[in-house]
Amino acid sequence: MLQAIRIKLNFTQEQLAERLGVSFATINRWEGGINVPQKSARRIIEALAVESGIDLEAGEASATGVPSVTRRRRAAAAPTTKPMEQMLWDAACSIRGEKDAPKFKDYLLPLLFLKRLSDVFDDEIDRLAEDYGDRPTALEIVEGDHSLLRFYVPKEARWAVLSGREAYTWPSEAEKPKDIGEHLTKAVRAVVKQNPGLAGVIDVVDFAAERNGERDINPAKLRSVVETFSDPRYRLGLSDVEPDFLGRAYEYLLRKFAEGSGQSAGEFFTPTEVGFLMANILRPRPGEVCHDYACGSAGLLVKLQLVSKELNPLSKVPLQLTGQELQAESYAVAKMNGIIHDMEIEIARGDTMINPKFRTPDGKVRTFDIVVANPMWNQPFNPDIFANDPFDRFRSSGGVTTGKGDWAWLQHTVACMNDHGRAAVVLDTGAVTRGSGSKNEDKERNIRKWFVDQDLIDGVILMPDNLFYNTTAAGVIVVLNKRKPAARKNKIVLLNASRHVKKGKPKNYIPEEEIRSLAALYLKGEALDGEVALITTAQAEESDYGLSPSRWVGRGDVTEHRPIKTIVSELLQLSSQSDLIDQRLAKMMVQL
Repeated sequence: MLQAIRIKLNFTQEQLAERLGVSFATINRWEGGINVPQKSARRIIEALAVESGIDLEAGEASATGVPSVTRRRRAAAAPTTKPMEQMLWDAACSIRGEKDAPKFKDYLLPLLFLKRLSDVFDDEIDRLAEDYGDRPTALEIVEGDHSLLRFYVPKEARWAVLSGREAYTWPSEAEKPKDIGEHLTKAVRAVVKQNPGLAGVIDVVDFAAERNGERDINPAKLRSVVETFSDPRYRLGLSDVEPDFLGRAYEYLLRKFAEGSGQSAGEFFTPTEVGFLMANILRPRPGEVCHDYACGSAGLLVKLQLVSKELNPLSKVPLQLTGQELQAESYAVAKMNGIIHDMEIEIARGDTMINPKFRTPDGKVRTFDIVVANPMWNQPFNPDIFANDPFDRFRSSGGVTTGKGDWAWLQHTVACMNDHGRAAVVLDTGAVTRGSGSKNEDKERNIRKWFVDQDLIDGVILMPDNLFYNTTAAGVIVVLNKRKPAARKNKIVLLNASRHVKKGKPKNYIPEEEIRSLAALYLKGEALDGEVALITTAQAEESDYGLSPSRWVGRGDVTEHRPIKTIVSELLQLSSQSDLIDQRLAKMMVQL
């Protein structure tokens, strides 16, 4: 009905809002079906409909009309991100088909972020309008004092202008963009100019970029995406979607991009269920300082905060989140991810192994309560990096490794943990077995020995095959703890999560409902046939520091071994008995 009234009276949403005495955002939510008017507001709307010559019964039956009380009660279901998720993916695919959609991640994510900024800006102006009397006054005041808002959005970058719903007069004809691609590029640069903290976040691409005389993205396709994002059902303001609600939809888009990005996906995205499992095992407490030194999209940090809030719903004290990321594109995604989740995340750019950015005033590596990471697996390093490390992270923690850097990452992890710190790091499965049982000296095995001897390893979790985006191989989560509880001292929990996997395309997954049960199994730390083994550090030593869960889980009592000589002797006896039976059977056959 509201849209029918606006069409009949040739009103914009702002004009209708003024006529009804409500905010623009309220009209937007009513038209989108997110909220419904109260009884008094419905009477005014009905009177305006009659004045406009609109049939009330037809209006009530219209999908765009004001819902009746009965319909509202039936529609009072829990919110779901699926419609928004589908919208985001459809927008990605609309550019150049599903196969090529992941290539445009660096365009779509800033576009989504700009829409969020613009909608939140409008909501904050409406809030200020309640204090200052009206929207034009609030806008005028904000023009003179940008500090009243978290992010100031210049007029040319506001979504109503970008989508063509509001006019904007450019300062000169030369500055006027030729098309939507140029307009978007000018818009993000204008936002960054007013908000320097967003530099390198939303301005990393040129929406009007050309190659060989052809635009990377056709302006008509970009206009289509902008129109999709302009649908009132997908408004992204403060009261339209909760940060986590929007964040889940945003992460869905990241996951879809990761599925199509092959090897490079592992650089920016860790599977959602892996992140939530790590967070549920570490159980972050309000106010704790957390760090991810290879943070990618910052998904692991976001999940720590979400789980902390879930475990401590009454606390208003957030975690202190920090991360470091080398790749510029992933750094930008991480910054956007934090803001979309309404979380403060301090992120620095740089190579963690060579130049860890988070340091104490005296130049040492800063330590944290919780460390999480999914660094590049089997990453080759020049041994000189470790041998001449100015932070002494390696020689004093089991020695300098060569070749693959998995245990070097764990050595850096320990350097980042404070005296009661705990950590969870995702690695290749080979990291927990390489060198064990070898007659030759192996540096990785020696480092594992140091970790076991120091009782730093709380557990190892074997994840299923084809779960991670950068490989079809299984991975492991190595859990470290500098202050184990008494019941876990000199013990290591080994968990095989393979029974909890579901087959999927293109990747397998662990259902959401299985995450807490897996975390509970790990935290309980009791042997369970086929899933959990609890070994002592002495047993780890006997196995030459091979810590793969598949070696121990499902063996029953892992302390009982049968010597090879005994088994061979029994086999020889059985073979002799078999020969004797064959001889007797042959004699019987001759007599027949």
